Amino acid sequence: MSPEELETFAALRRARDLIDRDFAQPLDVPTMAARAFMSPSHFSRRFRSAYGETPYSYLMTRRIERAMMLLRGGMSVTDACMAVGCTSLGSFSSKFTELVGETPSAYRAREHAAVAAMPDCIAKQRSRPVRRRASAS
Repeated sequence: MSPEELETFAALRRARDLIDRDFAQPLDVPTMAARAFMSPSHFSRRFRSAYGETPYSYLMTRRIERAMMLLRGGMSVTDACMAVGCTSLGSFSSKFTELVGETPSAYRAREHAAVAAMPDCIAKQRSRPVRRRASAS
């Protein structure tokens, strides 16, 4: 990698760290782009190129990941939605269902004994939501 590419990647990493740390705060692409010292459109293109998804998609994946943990702990769907920074229960439920494959209520009601038996670092990795892409017909 050239020094310029390393510098760009470091800037993108700062923005990704912001998302990972402050996912529950109101974050938008201009705020994330400012952390990377880039324009919003340039930042979005570079972020997607580096990480394989848009900054907003990455943010929502982190939020859903945290919500899954809260729901496994018995928190209500509404409280989990608000705790992870989502303001619309409907949008949260739709995105949760898209990523996880079941509704937040069904996920909360299901038994999670296997995840509870794992060390936290393994549980986080194994229970991470995976974006399901529509197959091309």
